[in-house]
Amino acid sequence: MKVENRALSFIIVALVYVVATAVGVAVYIALPFDFWLSLLLADIVATAVTFAFSLIFSNASVYDPYWSVQPLVICVAFALGKNLTLMHILPLVAVGLWGVRLTANWAYTFGGLTHQDWRYTMLAQKTGKAYPIINFVGIHLVPTLVVYGCILPVVFLLESSGEINALSVVAFIVSLIAVTLQLVSDIQMQAYRKNRTTPFIRVGLWKYSRHPNYLGEILMWWGIALYALSVTPTTWWLIAGAVANTVLFLAVSIPMADGRQSKKEGFTQYKKQTRMLLPIYKKQD
Repeated sequence: MKVENRALSFIIVALVYVVATAVGVAVYIALPFDFWLSLLLADIVATAVTFAFSLIFSNASVYDPYWSVQPLVICVAFALGKNLTLMHILPLVAVGLWGVRLTANWAYTFGGLTHQDWRYTMLAQKTGKAYPIINFVGIHLVPTLVVYGCILPVVFLLESSGEINALSVVAFIVSLIAVTLQLVSDIQMQAYRKNRTTPFIRVGLWKYSRHPNYLGEILMWWGIALYALSVTPTTWWLIAGAVANTVLFLAVSIPMADGRQSKKEGFTQYKKQTRMLLPIYKKQD
């Protein structure tokens, strides 16, 4: 099904997420398991619903907002009715700022249901008949599992009690720095795209870093994971989401982005002059 109107596309995507959320909540309520397992299964079902709509509209980018909408929905759902203390509120603030910023950036760049992320199109071309499986597993399910792991520390905090300490404050500040880093890098990238004068962006955070926005995403979830560990030190395994998120960017997202950029003239020199993540001067050999 093709939808060419951008405004109508927004409405359709919003309805898709209303349906996916409703189904996910219904599944969570119906399941008899511990909250973390019921949440995982409900999350997977909601992802499957989103995937079904991506097939209807022949566009895997229907899933794109899930990355930021899912944590917001989960946090709100688990915070409702709770007697929240400062220990609960700080990570909720960090995730809220992160989710609103990322969702706003998606909305700003959303080209409608006629536009699909270049990475998905590339995967479709490379995988051929296997693409439906790659689409569900690689584009939908794996990111859902990664973000589930990232948000799980907040869910555990909302289901428990504890006191914040100096490390908690430091971890919270790390997440705030990460969100700010992403916001500034997004603004600088959008300004560059409006008036491209060079093949590569070399201003602001992008002067010496090829992916400052990815650095922000990585730092965000390490901040959240460390915050949870500062309150509940025995739940060391809650860092799994931050680890998986880091691996996803280092092993998949960054190589794919650099691979696409490498087709431009001057990429070799550009790569020598910049760092992969850190926006600091790189001494030339």
